[in-house]
Amino acid sequence: MSETAVDLQLLENLKPGLTSFCYRMLGSIDDADDAVQETYIRAWQSRDSFRQESSYKTWVYRIASNLCLDKLRQAKRRTLPVDFSNPAAAIVEPRETLPESSWIWVAPDFGENPEEALIRKDTLQLAFIALLQTLPPRQRAVLILKDVFDWSSKQIAETLGMSPAAVNSALQRARETLNRTRLRSDELSRMDTEPDRELLSRYVEAFEQFDIDALVALFHEEGCMSMPPFAMWVRGRNDLFEFFSLTRPHCEGSRFVPITVNGGYPAFAQYMPNPENAAVLIPWGIHVLEVKDHQILHVQNFINTKLFLRFGLPEQIHR
Repeated sequence: MSETAVDLQLLENLKPGLTSFCYRMLGSIDDADDAVQETYIRAWQSRDSFRQESSYKTWVYRIASNLCLDKLRQAKRRTLPVDFSNPAAAIVEPRETLPESSWIWVAPDFGENPEEALIRKDTLQLAFIALLQTLPPRQRAVLILKDVFDWSSKQIAETLGMSPAAVNSALQRARETLNRTRLRSDELSRMDTEPDRELLSRYVEAFEQFDIDALVALFHEEGCMSMPPFAMWVRGRNDLFEFFSLTRPHCEGSRFVPITVNGGYPAFAQYMPNPENAAVLIPWGIHVLEVKDHQILHVQNFINTKLFLRFGLPEQIHR
């Protein structure tokens, strides 16, 4: 194998871990993909400058970390609707949206890699991604590399251009911040490793039939639904009933395709009727359900049709 092929293979082997690192840093799979692609380009262009003073992996992660830190320097903090505002006071058709860059988005699996199996899947939960975004970028990088990837302080110091003492200090501050930060999304998070499959099936059946009574009955008394990029979100069975009744013309006739998100958690891609062609259904949103005591506590419907392509989903399905 040529030296060029070896370099390319080394980069490819690092891709799953790099993507999951950049996703945790940036909160968006599109931004993570862009950062990884730029890391490849810079690593390839500067491969002759690699001096083996650190491992090849550390050198590549240094490039990726610097790219993420540069992106975050000018960026506003990404969030989830339940952490951005209070629930809707009046139930109306949602219209106000915020830019895509305002929100945290779901991610597909990052690929099979022996190292990836060691990375804790709970750190891909949406609530944890939201918590990470509350940290200053450098503290965020330190905490991810230490508490998620289980790197040594020395290796993190080499990657981020810090002293080991500065790494340990940043890690302590980051952990303290996470321990005292209270986000509503964290309170609503129940992404268990063994989800309630029967409840998920009942949700799909009720939604596809658009049986509003059956649908609302699945929710916890304080259950809610959020729909980024819409800032509006709905809480409580009465408001959910009103909301589903209001959106019936839009959602009735939808179909779900099962997928997994954020480390293997089950979710559903919603295809809605195409107003211009009754024979097909087109992408709408990706539903992630969080469950408590065999009831739905929170449905996050990520309305972003670009995600369907990233998940390898079809552009349309037939009725």
